[in-house]
Amino acid sequence: MPTALLQTDLDVLPLIARGKVRDIYSLSSDKLLFVASDRISAFDHVLGSGIPDKGKILTQLSLFWFDFLKLTVPNHLITADTTQFPKELQPFLGQLDGRSMLVKRATMFPVECVVRGYLSGSGWKDYQQTGAICGIKLPTGLRESDPLPRPIFTPAAKINTGGHDENISYETVEQTIGADNADALRTLTLDIYDKARKHAASKGLILADTKFEFGRLDDTIILADEVLTPDSSRYWPAATYDPGGPQPSFDKQYVRDYLESVHWNKQAPAPTLPAEVVSRTREKYLEAFRLITGRTDLANS
Repeated sequence: MPTALLQTDLDVLPLIARGKVRDIYSLSSDKLLFVASDRISAFDHVLGSGIPDKGKILTQLSLFWFDFLKLTVPNHLITADTTQFPKELQPFLGQLDGRSMLVKRATMFPVECVVRGYLSGSGWKDYQQTGAICGIKLPTGLRESDPLPRPIFTPAAKINTGGHDENISYETVEQTIGADNADALRTLTLDIYDKARKHAASKGLILADTKFEFGRLDDTIILADEVLTPDSSRYWPAATYDPGGPQPSFDKQYVRDYLESVHWNKQAPAPTLPAEVVSRTREKYLEAFRLITGRTDLANS
């Protein structure tokens, strides 16, 4: 198994953000470099172990979806071909190949554009307490993992402490970014989800929910960040779909299950993972990649 890349070090560029997965560098006033590491987080902590090739899988999936959706919405991608990267980055291709994107710098909307087609996750918890999600009333008697009558736009925002996502109402989105922008993001989110859901279904997958991030470039709204990856989306195998409880998914399930089994108190420092959990998690990410893209190789560019 290859070695996990936990952190990049490009001393020729200013690092402007290091998230749970991505390292973002400033290339110029209008360009950024996104690099997806192999870090993995659970319960809001980055773990001591990485998942080898995870960053490449996330990047290649985003590239697939950017291309798939290019007639629906423009995006921030300039190139992922590292041979076309600036000369000063060529010595760092070992860190960049297959896991990096040169992108346009956009003014991002401060809204996580979440869309749900099924009742799961925080939406299930909200429904149990209120019978609604983000103020959207739902029929009574729904079970966990049931399909919703129609997909719903359930936006979220970052709260001031801890970086968690917090569900917010559509009215709050309108107050934050204006009614016209709110309507545009909702329409785009639902349209993209419809197209992606149908593609996933053709591959034997249920796309239960996902989230998008949008920005503005001049007068155009563009799709940015990661798109429809197992880190930002809930994919379920259609063949074993059985509503009435949680479903197996193509993400961090083995990691969460292991952490619960060792009774970690969810405080720093986060534990490292045994090799078996790392291997099984990597295989689930790879399986999602193969099913969605139809490819078996992780291209370097």
